Amino acid sequence: MAMTFKGPDGQEDMPYLLTPGPLTTSRTVKQALLADWGSRDTEFRQVVREIRSELLRLAGCDDSYECVIMQGSGTFAIEAALGCFAPSKRKKTLVVANGAYGERAAKILDHIGRNNILISKSDTTQVQVSHMAETLEDDRNISHIWLIHCETTSGIVNPLGDLAAAAKQAGKIFMVDAMSSFGGIHVDMVRDGIDVLVSSSNKCIEGIPGFSYVLVKRDLLEASKGQCHSVVLDLYEQWKGLEANGQFRFTPPTHALVAFRQALRELEEEGGVAARNARYARNASILVKALGEMGIQPLLSDNEAGPIIQTFLTPRDPNFKFEQFYDALRARGFAIYPGKLTKRDSFRIGTIGKLDADVMERVVVAIRDVLRDMNVRDMAPLAG
Repeated sequence: MAMTFKGPDGQEDMPYLLTPGPLTTSRTVKQALLADWGSRDTEFRQVVREIRSELLRLAGCDDSYECVIMQGSGTFAIEAALGCFAPSKRKKTLVVANGAYGERAAKILDHIGRNNILISKSDTTQVQVSHMAETLEDDRNISHIWLIHCETTSGIVNPLGDLAAAAKQAGKIFMVDAMSSFGGIHVDMVRDGIDVLVSSSNKCIEGIPGFSYVLVKRDLLEASKGQCHSVVLDLYEQWKGLEANGQFRFTPPTHALVAFRQALRELEEEGGVAARNARYARNASILVKALGEMGIQPLLSDNEAGPIIQTFLTPRDPNFKFEQFYDALRARGFAIYPGKLTKRDSFRIGTIGKLDADVMERVVVAIRDVLRDMNVRDMAPLAG
């Protein structure tokens, strides 16, 4: 007989999502999905205005920035930003990568025919100013820099403030993929001189999938007119429509937007980004400490790993089979991130979403039980 369990909000057989998104949402965010909204209605357009304004506030933006919402997952907004703002002729974009998502940005630039240089570091190496300095010195045609704040491949958090300061000192346009960090780690675009920031609805703000957004300096946005390689991903045209009548050019994800508006309100009620960061950090601490006591080693050191996702080295015990481990945890009510992206054999567990210390303690018990049932004893990592 299949195992049954009580997941979020007491829902039977619905697991907690321990992933970097989609993630577990609150009951009230789910309830916001129950009404239908007309995309041209005054009330819905007010929802869109409220979201745009609040995102700018959360990012520390002044009135020189704009928020453009784009239908689709985070990668849609990444390609939109690169297609609108990355130089297309003699100038180049420097992509500094330490994981799969940085490398994906370079692949997008290649595909749309934009000059770029890729610096690729290991997925356990924090990007440092020194990694950019020599390339910037050698190639004066670099005008833009693209960086991942929290690289979801491993969960490593790059030192955004230091890198932004170096980019500004060098006179470069600084663009940040804050997909997995925004709303869970403090970002101040004015203070740090960030020109472009991209994130999505189903990450640390704890909404549902359906749209992404770009926060950008208005002068860059205005200068991008006619530059995009795509009709549907043209941020300038999307912005002009939103400014003119509060409407999307194409059918908006109405339910996702209304749920996100509720999620933004709940972020504020919790105490803002600082309080959410503290909760996520507690989640991560409980998990890393408990698995360490079991003998399972994290991929990253404490000063490299953020509170978003935790990566652990695969035990070398021959009885450990990831698919069996995943399925057994899922049967107990916890869905971890399936598969791996890091170079070393590892598995990932997200610590964001509507999770707290009580849930994480239950996760730890489930992991301990599953490893016992699998007869996994040797927790030392596989060589690699």
